[in-house]
Amino acid sequence: MTKRISLLLTVLAVSVTTAAGQWTAEDRGSDNVEVLGHIPLGPRLNVSDLDLEQELSRPYAYVGRMVYGDEGERGTDIIDLSDPTSPKVIYEWRIENQELHLGTGAMDVKHFKWKDRYYVVQSLQFRQGGPNPDLGAVVLDVTGLPDASTVKEVARIREPELLGGFHNIFVYKHSNGRVLLFSTVSGPFANVYDLGLVVEGKVDEAQIAQVPVPDQNARRGYHDFYVGYHPDTGQDRFYGGGSGGYYVYDISDLDNPNLVVSLTGISGVRNGHTFTPTPDGRYVIAETEYQYAPLRIFDLQPALDGDVTNIRNPISAWTANWKNLVHNHEVRWPYVFVSGYLDGLQVFDMSDPTNPQTVAYYDTYIGAPNTDRTAVFNGAFGIDVRNSDGLIVISDMTTGFWTFRMEGFNGWNGNQWGVPNISSAQNWEGGPTAM
Repeated sequence: MTKRISLLLTVLAVSVTTAAGQWTAEDRGSDNVEVLGHIPLGPRLNVSDLDLEQELSRPYAYVGRMVYGDEGERGTDIIDLSDPTSPKVIYEWRIENQELHLGTGAMDVKHFKWKDRYYVVQSLQFRQGGPNPDLGAVVLDVTGLPDASTVKEVARIREPELLGGFHNIFVYKHSNGRVLLFSTVSGPFANVYDLGLVVEGKVDEAQIAQVPVPDQNARRGYHDFYVGYHPDTGQDRFYGGGSGGYYVYDISDLDNPNLVVSLTGISGVRNGHTFTPTPDGRYVIAETEYQYAPLRIFDLQPALDGDVTNIRNPISAWTANWKNLVHNHEVRWPYVFVSGYLDGLQVFDMSDPTNPQTVAYYDTYIGAPNTDRTAVFNGAFGIDVRNSDGLIVISDMTTGFWTFRMEGFNGWNGNQWGVPNISSAQNWEGGPTAM
């Protein structure tokens, strides 16, 4: 492993530009990043992931609230971004009996639209020994915002056979017209739920499919995933990072997921984490969760052409600071927007996927590394981008919620870059075929 890390660091020395090395405590960001707004949300390690609505008429962000240690609350904050320079928390959902619950609490959060109503799904993780170890997610109706009095809980999704809740989730408008929730569970697969059935009161019927982990020895499944449409093939594809590496499935037929390519046997990767494709599905950005690990970039074309079934070697790698770890990311070709833990907001350009270049950054966390857990586990956790105007938001585990602009980035539409107009943002009305 030592030899592998040494070789990897040699590669990274080429991939990190001088811009990333210009940080100082007095100059926390690059000149092309403007901090619009910032609000603290809670004590240390009390903020998890976030999600940003895409419609300008609905200027709301949703932030998960977790607990690591003895302080903080478990739940969801709703933030009004009518004025991005002055974000305001307008509603707080909290799990009942806070002091009795064990475990992290609220982790990933996503919104969706179904039959002219808007909803939020908050994933939850509670341990045995306290209430709700089988509770995976809560669904809130947020249609009436900004009137916070209209927010109401409409459903809870439970998995009594798979205790421990949902660590990560992804919501996707499938080409079949269904709005689907993909969730991690404590088993060697991802669960798939029909959210239309959930909000219509048919929670017991909502779990409609599973996407397996091909690793035959896997006791656990996926850690994170992305789902997207590919107009060149008409396929809905699932990208999952988990036991053994990373996997891409054709899930156009949910009853028969078909493995397209696996990425296993990769030096330095025992388990996959965040895994995101470019809009055309050719390249993927892959994270694995340990200190010094970069984001690896892979070219899937040999597998898409049918020449191979497994890919082991990345074509490049990128990190903000080789001593740390970069985390979640959003792809808006040619940019990749990254929440980089101790390194805050980072943006790199992968116009040349073999030579990614840092183009912008701002450090949202300048405190000390952890001493009670992995040193790099603090700082920027979640990130999202609003395609209509280019607003960037970050959730920082300790410092709270941030809004940014990047100079020259005033929105994103894939068609303007010669790629499919496909990202994590969903077209709730037309579905993926209309993107």
